[in-house]
Amino acid sequence: MKKHLLVLSSALFLAWTCSSDTAQKKVQKEKTIMAKIEPEKEPAASNEKMEPGQPEPDEPATAKEQAAASSKTALENRDPETRMNRLSFSQSPYLLQHKNNPVDWYPWGNEAFQKAKAENKPIFLSIGYSTCHWCHVMEHESFEDDDVASLMNASFVSIKVDREEMPEVDHLYMSVCQAMTGRGGWPLTIIMTPDKEPFFAGTYFPKNSRGQRPGMMELIPGMANAWKSKQGDIQNTIQRVRKYLTSVNNSKLGPFWNQTILSEAYGQYVNRFDDQYGGFGRAPKFPSPHNLIYLLRYHHIFKDPAALSMVETTLQWMRLGGIFDHIGLGFHRYSTDNRWFLPHFEKMLYDQAMLSMAYLEAYQVTGKTEYADIAREIFTYVLRDMTDPKGGFYSAEDADSEGEEGKFYVWNNDEIIELLGPENGAKFFKIFGFSPSGNFKDEATGQA
Repeated sequence: MKKHLLVLSSALFLAWTCSSDTAQKKVQKEKTIMAKIEPEKEPAASNEKMEPGQPEPDEPATAKEQAAASSKTALENRDPETRMNRLSFSQSPYLLQHKNNPVDWYPWGNEAFQKAKAENKPIFLSIGYSTCHWCHVMEHESFEDDDVASLMNASFVSIKVDREEMPEVDHLYMSVCQAMTGRGGWPLTIIMTPDKEPFFAGTYFPKNSRGQRPGMMELIPGMANAWKSKQGDIQNTIQRVRKYLTSVNNSKLGPFWNQTILSEAYGQYVNRFDDQYGGFGRAPKFPSPHNLIYLLRYHHIFKDPAALSMVETTLQWMRLGGIFDHIGLGFHRYSTDNRWFLPHFEKMLYDQAMLSMAYLEAYQVTGKTEYADIAREIFTYVLRDMTDPKGGFYSAEDADSEGEEGKFYVWNNDEIIELLGPENGAKFFKIFGFSPSGNFKDEATGQA
């Protein structure tokens, strides 16, 4: 069944849909905790390219035999009745999602580091959060897979961290990942020594190699062999990372007001601006409301009309696009294309907060009530769907429902006909350009 992402103005929505009770789809959205994942190609850990999967010639046993023995031990250590691992004792929603993995996970703590030192094993550190779509994908593809788990249990001491439970750990190793690869995101993958010094960093990895992205089945043996035979390269990488972090920690802030820096930053926005659809850079395209707020302040100080024009173009196209939920309200995490049409469906509390600020400040500057109305739509969504009855707010809504990304938000032809009837349904398809092939494509596969 082909699927459609519904993108329409509020007025047309009111004209063409029936009551909200009927239109509401019977899929319960998971409300838990927060991300951004932007899967990228990951470089090798050192200047020398590694060849994953090549066994050492003098190994007394094959990697497969070692993995099988270690995996058996790990499984024996699980609870005999529930078959749960150590994460079953956690209070974290994210860690609890991994409690049935065959991976011999440890929470962050001395037990894991002492084990790594005693067995002279590197640490596989995986950081994520409970509403992260690509965290779900990597768990399903790799951490639930017996073959991958066997390799991990044989080669590493594996640690799971919830970024919302331990933000300081996440911040440190995300800085390392960005320094080593130029990119960041979740799930965050770090391989490090028992003394917590990283020598490899990346984000999402599939089970098997995909294009130029290494898979876990190749990455794990490669890292295990490097740990045994390339300690010189590993130590060189560690020294470079340590030098970088030291320089960052020792840096000092300059004068608060520096017009040169402000102008240089503005020039960067001008160079990266998408004149047609707004926003900055190429797909995937993030709302980046902090950039818009900066440009509004820049316009206020220097009276530059181009700064305001960039803001308005972006705000208007985002509201018209699929990155905005035209039925449930609120903004999705990012657009997988450059025209804000096909979103990554996760919704973040901090995006709602910052985008509402951007729209309200645009209203203050221009006096255009449409911006205030959009801010009210955001507030309506947050108060209705992201507010905990016990107090406080949910930090995010998951992109996945019933194990499928975007299932809550997309429609098929039969659902439209059921809601509107054959005659109105046919008109609806014509007006909004619905086709038998659908307009929604899976982000990972590109398939409709």
